Amino acid sequence: MSTPIISLKKVCKAFGSKRISRNLDLDVKQGEFLAIIGRSGEGKSVLLKQMIGLIKPDSGTVIVNGIDITKAETEEERNKVFDVCGYVFQFAALLDSLNVFENIGITLLEQGVPAKKVLPLVKKKIEAVGLRKDVIFKAPSELSGGMKKRVGLARTLMRDPQVLIYDEPTTGLDPVSVRMIHELMKKTHLENNATTVVISHDPEIFKYADRVAMLHEGQILYSCDAATIWENKHPYIYQFIRGLEEGPITMGSERIK
Repeated sequence: MSTPIISLKKVCKAFGSKRISRNLDLDVKQGEFLAIIGRSGEGKSVLLKQMIGLIKPDSGTVIVNGIDITKAETEEERNKVFDVCGYVFQFAALLDSLNVFENIGITLLEQGVPAKKVLPLVKKKIEAVGLRKDVIFKAPSELSGGMKKRVGLARTLMRDPQVLIYDEPTTGLDPVSVRMIHELMKKTHLENNATTVVISHDPEIFKYADRVAMLHEGQILYSCDAATIWENKHPYIYQFIRGLEEGPITMGSERIK
């Protein structure tokens, strides 16, 4: 069995008295498309941020491409992880004071690379995410929600990461835009031979993912091939995947392995 590109072992994280991760174990296989699901407030975004070192766990290990990022103390060590992983924020996190070109090319521009050299690279990424080149000098306020998310992905792709991590990329979008973003994610995954990790509330993600992992009470409750998730009869998972997130769900003492 190949070594996972990301491996979390016995990860614990709390904010004050609220425990978020509880001895959490999760491996992400090289080249897979993994969807992490779970109810609101379960700590899915915190889990993603622990994966790449934006949040440090209280205990446990997080190995990314052979590096234990819980022990990374210097900027150089942390940058090795950021070179491997690209993070696409939930609401794109575009800077309103910058246009599309500046948002996508910001890292290179801040490093002093001349704009005329950055421009063709930005145009290439804009084309890769399905945007017209005439958006390149528009302000974020001139873009639709779906377009902003594509710009956010284009910015992430500027680093050519091995791992693409998406924090609820379809939040706030209409059904047509949701499908377009999912198809773009799958296309990007395949064309870049990437490893993809996405957290989502949308059951349509099961059509695109290879594997699904469910987060519940700070642990991975269940993991399976995406194609088989609908066959699961556990009451919690059964209700969740059918969109019945409201109201209490009774959990028995049996834990799914």
